[in-house]
Amino acid sequence: MKSFKKVCVFSVLLMVSFGVAAQKDKTKRKSPPAQISQTINEKIVTIDYSRPSKRGRVVFGDLEDFDKVWRTGANETTWIEFSENVSVEGSELKAGKYGLFTIPGEKQWTIIFNKKWDGWGAYEYDSSEDVLRVYVDAKKLEDVVEQFTIAIDEKGNASLMWDQTMVSFFIE
Repeated sequence: MKSFKKVCVFSVLLMVSFGVAAQKDKTKRKSPPAQISQTINEKIVTIDYSRPSKRGRVVFGDLEDFDKVWRTGANETTWIEFSENVSVEGSELKAGKYGLFTIPGEKQWTIIFNKKWDGWGAYEYDSSEDVLRVYVDAKKLEDVVEQFTIAIDEKGNASLMWDQTMVSFFIE
């Protein structure tokens, strides 16, 4: 009987240790990490985020509520970093690293650059830490984007795409 208990305890410890190891390996997550970087007019823009999947769900207006702050991805706070001062949608933003939050709307989104970039999700989001907010129109895509994707082209168009929604903001 004692050996059976030892085997059970050992099995539980083994499962827990594998679970912890899997959490440390972020590539094994359901929403794996991604990082993109683009040079725009000799300024380097980097975005670090996690990529949740649609998996048959209605994303905006259901999984992610309209008019509520979203972490803009999954897991840790999505962050954006600028190597030099930039202009975002015509508003100045100093070089540095920022939390990239959004407020999805049916027709318009709020793109938020916040001082807090190293948290988990939007749980600790504090609007008093916002450095800049810009407002952009939401576009309906014909095709479904299964996994949340952020792209930046060399002209400075940063696009957030998921399900059948795309929003873009301009960086220069």
